[in-house]
Amino acid sequence: MRPGLIWGCAANEDGITAIEDCDAPADGGLRWLHLNLSDHRSLRWIEEKAKLPPLIRDLMLSKDEIQRALVQKGVAGLVLHDFERDFDVDRTNRIGALHVAIGPTTIVTGRFHPLHSADIVRQRLLAGERFAGPADALDLLMGSLTDGLTRIVAGMTAELLEDEDEFLTRGALPDTRDLVAVRRRAAQIHRMLAGMRAALQRLHEDPALPAALAPVAQRFHQRLHTLDTDVVGVQGQLRLLRDELDLQAAQRTNQNIYFLSIMTALMLPATLVTGFFGMNTGGLPMTGDNGTLVAGALAVASSLATYLLLRLLGFVRR
Repeated sequence: MRPGLIWGCAANEDGITAIEDCDAPADGGLRWLHLNLSDHRSLRWIEEKAKLPPLIRDLMLSKDEIQRALVQKGVAGLVLHDFERDFDVDRTNRIGALHVAIGPTTIVTGRFHPLHSADIVRQRLLAGERFAGPADALDLLMGSLTDGLTRIVAGMTAELLEDEDEFLTRGALPDTRDLVAVRRRAAQIHRMLAGMRAALQRLHEDPALPAALAPVAQRFHQRLHTLDTDVVGVQGQLRLLRDELDLQAAQRTNQNIYFLSIMTALMLPATLVTGFFGMNTGGLPMTGDNGTLVAGALAVASSLATYLLLRLLGFVRR
């Protein structure tokens, strides 16, 4: 039986070697197996041959995507969030779960959908990065996950600063859809980092956690806190930009309303004159040859008088 093994490697004195079978011996080293959990063969192998403690096995087999951490019999189990990827898209807006089991001799990771961080781990291993023990493997995994999120946050910050500079210097309005996308992505990452920090905190405080893994969990808890602070900064900067956009929109609306109000006030006297002389009643004055000219002059004069009165009272801006 060959489970749905996506990639696997073994770390020994000779370096990192690729393995193609989950049951292949590691020659005294540490094995890392990354499985496709949507493949029933992977689930069967985890249940029957992975030799994981019951709680860790249930965590690996569960489809529950809540971020959590636990330790049983020297094996640490984690469920961490990451952005999914497609074949033609490096990163999507969908969030998936990475299931992790770190034991003394075997590390098992799995996902139901392709994740960005797993690809980063594989690329680093192919580039020659080494892991000598479970602590190094956890460091590599968390580093890959954190670096991917850091690049996303840096990209959002750069995009937001560029839109803000264009708006403040040239008056170019940013695309509202782009701002909504940044806001949604920042909220997603903030929730991911909050859950990840809570999971690492529980892992670090678990008395059964192997001593070698505790410093790694504590270090990345602090690093994720710093990254979360950057995300909160992005959200605050986005709110300031949205407030400035709303202020500009309100000012334009007020200017339009002011212009319409002045025009309405100027046209009211002329409307009154035309309405009065438009009455089809007897004895109407100025019905001679020059009546229309006199009525038009009276309408213009009334509007001019209204303008001068409004300016005298301070309603018309200079």
